[in-house]
Amino acid sequence: MQEVVDAADLSGSTEFIIRTIQAASAGERWSVATEVHLVARIARAAAERGVHVELLSGCQCLCTTMYRIDQPHLAWALDALAEGRVVNEIRVHKDARVLARSALDRMLALTESSAVRSDSARLVD
Repeated sequence: MQEVVDAADLSGSTEFIIRTIQAASAGERWSVATEVHLVARIARAAAERGVHVELLSGCQCLCTTMYRIDQPHLAWALDALAEGRVVNEIRVHKDARVLARSALDRMLALTESSAVRSDSARLVD
């Protein structure tokens, strides 16, 4: 996959993709390689401003895990964490743990609420 990222004009997080296309000017055309439902939402919003967005691949990449994240399930998981219960433990290979922890800490630092402590998310073997 790194060769795809290297060949891209731009690459970044979901937030980077969203912000970049939000800043696009009318008449611009974007091909995006990420989850199909995210591309569809971005494309609908961008079309209202005259920006064309399409899925890079003809093969629709459906991330079933990402697709299942909705407000009720997120609230349930956060409530459980606030109560000190881990309901979804994610095991991360030790080589990826440092990078995963850094990304997780950055995401949690963006929250305005201290309802969930960053130490409540555990990365284990």
